[in-house]
Amino acid sequence: MTFHRHHHYPPPPPNSNNNQLTPPSLSQNHQPHQFIHLPMASKIVKPPPPPPLPAPVKTLDDEKEQSIQELLSYIIFLNERINRAVMEANSFKSECYSLYSLVGDILGKLPNDKLRNDASTGPGKLYERPIRRVMEEVAKQFEKTLTLVRKCNRGGVFRRLVSIVSATDFKKLQSMLESSMADITWLLNIFDGGGGIILSLPPIASNDPIISWVWAAIASLYMGQINDKIEAANQLASLAKDNGRNKKYIVEEGGIAPLLKLLKENSSVEAQIAAAMALIHLANDDDRVCVIIKELGVPVIVQVLGDSPMRVQIKLANLVARMAGCSPLAQEDFARENVIKPLVTLLLMDVYMEEASLNVGKQSFHAIVEINKEREKNQLHRPALGSSLSMQSSNGSSRGGHHKKDRENETPEVKLRLKTSCVEALWMLSKGSVLNSRKITETKGLLCLAKLVEKEQGELLYNSLMTIMEITAAAESDADLRRTAFKTNSLAAKAVVDQLLRVIKECDNSTLQISALRAIGSLARTFPSRETRVIGLVVQQLGHWNLDVATEAAIALGKFTCRENFLRAEHTATILEFNGTQPLTRLVQGNERSLLHGYILLCYIGLHARNSEDLEKGNVLQTLALAERQAAVGQHPELKELIAETVTHLNLYLQCCVIQRP
Repeated sequence: MTFHRHHHYPPPPPNSNNNQLTPPSLSQNHQPHQFIHLPMASKIVKPPPPPPLPAPVKTLDDEKEQSIQELLSYIIFLNERINRAVMEANSFKSECYSLYSLVGDILGKLPNDKLRNDASTGPGKLYERPIRRVMEEVAKQFEKTLTLVRKCNRGGVFRRLVSIVSATDFKKLQSMLESSMADITWLLNIFDGGGGIILSLPPIASNDPIISWVWAAIASLYMGQINDKIEAANQLASLAKDNGRNKKYIVEEGGIAPLLKLLKENSSVEAQIAAAMALIHLANDDDRVCVIIKELGVPVIVQVLGDSPMRVQIKLANLVARMAGCSPLAQEDFARENVIKPLVTLLLMDVYMEEASLNVGKQSFHAIVEINKEREKNQLHRPALGSSLSMQSSNGSSRGGHHKKDRENETPEVKLRLKTSCVEALWMLSKGSVLNSRKITETKGLLCLAKLVEKEQGELLYNSLMTIMEITAAAESDADLRRTAFKTNSLAAKAVVDQLLRVIKECDNSTLQISALRAIGSLARTFPSRETRVIGLVVQQLGHWNLDVATEAAIALGKFTCRENFLRAEHTATILEFNGTQPLTRLVQGNERSLLHGYILLCYIGLHARNSEDLEKGNVLQTLALAERQAAVGQHPELKELIAETVTHLNLYLQCCVIQRP
């Protein structure tokens, strides 16, 4: 909405003979709305221009909003102008006085002193959104009142000619002013109600009742007692859970900042859980996650995650996972705040790295101890984000001990939920992020994940495998990460590979097998030529009853034999040694995806094989020759070109082999 400036001509200046200058052709009994013929010789005195109005009120859509004090000053100024216009009115006097009386009641109901004092205390102390909307609506109605009352002034001929006023105009405007009075009454109930949630409906929100509930809940977060704040946060969470439109209102009306403040206060576990739940429901969109980031939510979340009760940590880990899964910017910010360390430390809480189970020796357990020491050191030296966070930092050791005792008393179900949430957060943080994947490997997180894959089941096992899959995918795309985290003599890498192979061999869940096969494929360039057990196990999966598992095995073997792999010839020989070409003939008869990757693997085998007898036994040339005539192959020009290249190469190679034979 935009408020327009209404100019008017005030009464003419006083004359020496009369109190007011009247045009010579205007008689006293003339009716105001008749057309008037003026003599040609008559001269109308042009009144001076009126004093300018203050700048119009800026709306919520403007780049920079006016302060509450400026809005109050503008409304008071309009009241003075209305008073002057009423005194000068010559028609509809009773209606004008009635409007002015209502204007005075509205102005008297505005808590001017309270608003001025609260607004002057600085940002964050007063919830301004509903105040600003109501006051803008009041200013809009005051401007309409001023315009209507001015039309009742018959001081100028031009005004008499163009001004058409009826009693209906006054009734409409009176109804609007009464609505503004009801809005102010609702506003006073919100801000003087002791902080509780007021679920009444003001006229300003009659077209959209949800916005009044959002205003009431957010105002309670600012001014309510702790129980009121918990109720308000739960209501916002419930509204946000319903639909995206409610989420949009909560964010636009400034609900993120008080929720983060409630999360940071550490005054009540229930309050922190309620705030975290509301933020979780809001953080399912990139734009809303960016708002949380702009409100400095990431440092708050990391700080509270590192030192809070276990039930709060579960919700915060879910929040980290939700934000990281929606926004790459959130991944970067969480990496900057080093959220990986508290997450890995929480996982290590009940995970004991026995030497017998993982064969990783004493060094890994020593690394776990070092992680805990480093985390405590970081908590003591973390820069304060504000007064409350600084206090948390200074008292971290005492509360940390208290929370540690609480963790020991928690049920196994709660501990399992915490580990599941933490691993999911690591999964979302590492997804497509080399930086976060590197941080996980630097904190010895791979050892922990390997242990979880070995011991756990259900969702925790799935999340752990997906995290490993994302880390290995990052290592596939980044040579430095691949060399440092998955080098041949790495104990963590060995533990991870052992568990991946165990899942591929023993697990009957095809989803888990596919994740493990993808991770093995991503690590294809890290395996030496002597590591034949890996290729042998993957070759066995080419004959798996589930076509998706068999296709994923073909994709993994394709990464062992592709041109980018330096040991492609050695790995190809290993595949032929394990008779890997026979199950491929069944694979290329499946769906389009299995056909595509099956032929790609056959081409790589044909290009890089060194033993002609193995190629002849596998019927590689015959299978590829038939593939050239298939319609599905023709839809993939790159595959068609690769098959043609392989067939040409095999024909030349086999001819040379025949010539060289004695």
